[in-house]
Amino acid sequence: MLFPKLQGPNRTVAQLVSVVVLMGGLAWASVPFYDWFCRVTGFGGATNVAEAGSDMILDQTITVRFDSSLDRDMPWTFKPVEREMTLRIGETGLAFYEAHNPTDRPVAGQAAYNVTPYEAGGFFDKIECFCFTEQVLQPGETVLMPVSFFVDPAIVNDRDAKFVHTITLGYTFYEIEDFEPIEQAAIDPQSLTTPSVTAIDND
Repeated sequence: MLFPKLQGPNRTVAQLVSVVVLMGGLAWASVPFYDWFCRVTGFGGATNVAEAGSDMILDQTITVRFDSSLDRDMPWTFKPVEREMTLRIGETGLAFYEAHNPTDRPVAGQAAYNVTPYEAGGFFDKIECFCFTEQVLQPGETVLMPVSFFVDPAIVNDRDAKFVHTITLGYTFYEIEDFEPIEQAAIDPQSLTTPSVTAIDND
């Protein structure tokens, strides 16, 4: 029995407070646990993070499409430079997204992302991505933000994912209200080596 030394209304109040605290703790813990679960299993289209590219490249190709959206209150414009590219499974791809801040104030943003179909999420590995950190654009600034990635060759042996021929990588930018406006948003594109991929512009 909880709070055996308390009697009547005092014990009831103490029990209610303990329940509220417990539920609040579970709600707080569920966020990082869910994020971990998605990253490990690919559930919900979550992707993996890799330190380097794949050591195996297959002859089989796969198409990656790029999507973008903004939270309702986010004042930027945001779009992929290329709508899709086709590359060999295991080959490192490099794509860019363009963001513009049309306002007269610095605006910080954080990108949420997912991969569809969901069964492909566990096989989509990012090496570098603007989504790993918050991004800050100065008034009137336009930047190119890169993401380098590969599709894990293990996808061809998965019961469900092996039938996937097209993957969509989507990002949604949300504004961050409290930030230190000191960081440059984009990685210098000249510092990155563009891999050999076939790009298809659908515009």
